[in-house]
Amino acid sequence: MGSKKKETKEKPLEKMTSKELREVAMALPDIVGAHGMNKAELISAIKQARGVEEEGGQQKSGQVREIKKKIRDLKVKRENALESDDEKMAHVLRKRIIRLKKKSRRAA
Repeated sequence: MGSKKKETKEKPLEKMTSKELREVAMALPDIVGAHGMNKAELISAIKQARGVEEEGGQQKSGQVREIKKKIRDLKVKRENALESDDEKMAHVLRKRIIRLKKKSRRAA
């Protein structure tokens, strides 16, 4: 009786490594882009795909990415405003970028 049975129960998601979480995510058809996710995003996506409710406060990483995307879009608009010599709009866009940067630092 020296043989061990393979455990059917997996360890908690929070205890798994990112590599293990990616393997679990790749097995679930609902999750796309698992290789580009960090550990917190993987845990969130796996829980969502399995229908497990999450505790609040776990969405920070996604918020930061959304904010940074908005910043990139505003930078492009600001460059266009500067090229067309619209100083007033460039100034407004610069203030918005600064505000979003502060918001991203608080969310991180």
